[in-house]
Amino acid sequence: MPIIVNQDKCTGCEQCLESCPYDAIDMKDEKAFINEFCNMCNACLETCPEGAISEVKEAGAPEAHRTEGFEQYKGVWVYAEQREGKISQVASELLGAGRKLADDLGVELCAVAIGAAEAEAKELIAWGADKVYYCDDEALREFNDEPYTDVLASLIDEHKPEIVLAGATAIGRSFVPRVATRLWAGMTADCTQLEVDKETRDLDQVRPAFGGNIMATIKCPNTRPQIATVRPRVMKPIERDDTRTGLLVKVPMPAKAPRTKVLESVKETSGTAVNLQEAQIIVSGGRGVGKPEGFQLLEELAELLDGTVGASRAAVDEGWIPYRHQVGQTGKTVCPKIYLACGISGAVQQLVGMQSSDVIFAINKNEEAPIFNVATFGVVGDMYEIVPALIKKLKADKGVA
Repeated sequence: MPIIVNQDKCTGCEQCLESCPYDAIDMKDEKAFINEFCNMCNACLETCPEGAISEVKEAGAPEAHRTEGFEQYKGVWVYAEQREGKISQVASELLGAGRKLADDLGVELCAVAIGAAEAEAKELIAWGADKVYYCDDEALREFNDEPYTDVLASLIDEHKPEIVLAGATAIGRSFVPRVATRLWAGMTADCTQLEVDKETRDLDQVRPAFGGNIMATIKCPNTRPQIATVRPRVMKPIERDDTRTGLLVKVPMPAKAPRTKVLESVKETSGTAVNLQEAQIIVSGGRGVGKPEGFQLLEELAELLDGTVGASRAAVDEGWIPYRHQVGQTGKTVCPKIYLACGISGAVQQLVGMQSSDVIFAINKNEEAPIFNVATFGVVGDMYEIVPALIKKLKADKGVA
């Protein structure tokens, strides 16, 4: 809620200036004013001897979503993204994370599938959902912010889950913040770890901050539901069980007609197709590759391994390889079976995007490189000697000239 200063009560004593950790209070004509840097930490409220500083409830903010009525909110929900009628892999990953949170809280785990048919919605039960709400209206097959927001927000408002998870994908990042805003709920984006406090039922939402130099734990203790978008490929799905049973609930299309309509979706066809998040083997290069020709070597190795080429931000910034190959905090988060890092130092921004890989194989000339701290196997040496040797061995094994 916004912080304001009652100018009639303010005496200009300036005690509030010392209490503010954000320099969010200015003095004008011997009166205190709150500026745009205010983080609403409330540190100044008790400091003012005249009681001139107070919180003001914003118009339209429903009390039920604020500090009261939390007992109404039960359950963990997952937004199950679909593309072209098929449930995306991130849905199974979120259900794996949601299953643990729901079990810790002793509540049910529900999924919401918008634009998915009944058969696809049923798949979510096999991945751990106890109940699935689905809306299979043809108008929702193609993603559209407005009706998707209407469906999810209305369901949350009606059934009141305490936690809502969605993928930090292009779709999730597009409409889930709108849902949070409509519900006056707290939201944390790009989470890489989730834990729940069983006593307070607050969700600890962990995400990289300050350029990946720290991992911040964020709470939303004053609002419900607690909404988080989670990076794809950082959570592990639980084992699929086709014998699981659950409830399917079909929900209607919103009565309000959307103001926009998707006329056509055009897929990108230029350039090499790169799907890092689905790749099982990734051969990745960093600044240590030294030149763009080095990535031709990595592409040859990746092709022999039936894998895909990745890169660190440093290599992309040098212009050696396009951005679509970038792995890390500002690129893709990946979780392949094998991640082969060549000439990558292992800065925290890179590790955030690949450290959950099953096996990490690192090649670096610097034996002190941080990448070796997370590597399953490491080789200290020149990639221009090691990679050609690997290529030669693989070609011999495959009988390739």
